[in-house]
Amino acid sequence: MRAAIFKGVGKPLSIENVPDPTPDADQVILAVENAGICGSDLHVTEHAHTPSGLILGHEFAGVIAAVGSNVAGWKAGDRVTALPLNACNSCDACDSGLPALCSANLFTGCYLNAPGAYAQYVAARGNMLQRLPDGVNFEEGALVEPLAVGHHIVSMADMPKGASVLILGGGPIGAAAALFARHAGARHVVVSEMSKNRRTRAAELGATATIDPNAEDVLEAYRKATGEARPRFVFECVGIPGMLRQAVELVGVRGCVVVAGVVIQEDVIAPIVALGKEVTIRFSQAYTEQDFAAVIDAIARRDINPSPMHSATVTLDELPDAFEALRKPTTQCKILIKP
Repeated sequence: MRAAIFKGVGKPLSIENVPDPTPDADQVILAVENAGICGSDLHVTEHAHTPSGLILGHEFAGVIAAVGSNVAGWKAGDRVTALPLNACNSCDACDSGLPALCSANLFTGCYLNAPGAYAQYVAARGNMLQRLPDGVNFEEGALVEPLAVGHHIVSMADMPKGASVLILGGGPIGAAAALFARHAGARHVVVSEMSKNRRTRAAELGATATIDPNAEDVLEAYRKATGEARPRFVFECVGIPGMLRQAVELVGVRGCVVVAGVVIQEDVIAPIVALGKEVTIRFSQAYTEQDFAAVIDAIARRDINPSPMHSATVTLDELPDAFEALRKPTTQCKILIKP
């Protein structure tokens, strides 16, 4: 099969022929119809410890091409997406239905022994498959994974209908959070984002107002848009040092901050600010099978329209240039690959 191969930091992805995967007993092989480029894929390629030869890609949808001997209930030709997880199935996290939190989990597309979907075929665990109904196309199927991240963020907030939400960051995850916050019945969903194009896209997905943090004070702009002093819920979807501190400062009394942005290095907050308002801080990591199922159902019922997230489609041959272009400020949101 043809695949995009990581060759090292500073080098473009290389399109090469590699052996077709064969399923382990608990796996299926999917013929990839669409796969998404994630910001975390870009970050992975910037670290020296990332092994050469890696095939990236954890957002995908396709058709089952082969089924492992221990996989029941699935057959060649089924249209599916899958949670890109390879957990141990025997720890407390797995027993609790939280395979993404398994300490032994290997995310597909992040390890040499769990190659991803920047390829014509990809392996997935049989117990992680999710069926795509006839009303959900492959482009939408490849969006389920990032949408499930947004759905999980909103579910972690446990917010009532009519709530007021401020989202810091309007990239794919912030946009997905805006979509599901509105779907959950939030009255105000305000997105703070520097990019004009991303602000426009957030509005298309359900944001009731947007803020340019480079041009206006975020809290004052929030007050002007909502008539409220402070948001009850703040979702941090940027992932750079300082954003958690800002979220805690912005949220209201007994408010909830849900952190989805990934910061690898140490960060600093002022605990007294959170203490003085009795702020709840929760961290949202990935998703559950229930998040995937809820997203697929919402798309199939046309309760949500995720199409504004999909900004372009590229072939495998076009992928290396499109991937490198995302390292600079861009108008793109979610680029899909059609291998």
